[in-house]
Amino acid sequence: GRACLSHTEPRARDGRSGEEEEEEEGCYQLYPGHIPTSPLQKALLAAGSAFMALYDPYRHDMVAVFGETTGCLALPNLRDKMKHHPEGYRILQERPRIRLSTLDMARLRGLPDGSLGREYVRFLEDNKVSPDTRMPPKFVDDEELAYVIQRYREVHDMMHTLLGMPTNMLGEVVVKWFEAIQTGLPMCVLGAAFGPVHLSARKLQVLATELVPWAIRSGRNASCILNVYYEQRWEQSVESLREEIGIFPPP
Repeated sequence: GRACLSHTEPRARDGRSGEEEEEEEGCYQLYPGHIPTSPLQKALLAAGSAFMALYDPYRHDMVAVFGETTGCLALPNLRDKMKHHPEGYRILQERPRIRLSTLDMARLRGLPDGSLGREYVRFLEDNKVSPDTRMPPKFVDDEELAYVIQRYREVHDMMHTLLGMPTNMLGEVVVKWFEAIQTGLPMCVLGAAFGPVHLSARKLQVLATELVPWAIRSGRNASCILNVYYEQRWEQSVESLREEIGIFPPP
């Protein structure tokens, strides 16, 4: 389907009320919350959101907008990788969501130390973050690709857990390097390239000599991170899942 249709025909040609026309306009949305935009509008949104994200890396809303308006090449590639993988294809069909409403937090807290579920909850609690803060997509003009970027956002904290990285600036930059290699999303490349400007000289040295080389090697070696049905792996150990995916142990 096309995200935008022509509005050039006269409004009063068949006597419809404004309310009826507004109701019809809802059909232009490809999914709830979708905002159809032209290539020029996307370019302006991308430029503005990139500037704000570089100015304040913690503006997650701007990072999200930049990701949606610049992912036209990377998102189809990720979708195709999922379609050609049994577990990834099942994820595309079933559309699981990682939110507090879908998580049995009590059960995950009761899992053994070292399991994915227990360590994921520990990460959320230690860093005071919630999966519910991930913004829904708005500017992706394809319903399936919108789910792909939503899935990427919701497994981002899973990457922190598997990579053993906190949510401070150093940890975020390391995760972005890994995700940039894995996904090819321009927003990950932007964060990986410009995030280090906010770090101290000591942290830059650790980043350059240890963490970035490890993140790049792991990103290249690992299978596609979107092809793992994490919700069905809660009891698996983090160490075992790292080995399965191809992530090297953190330095």
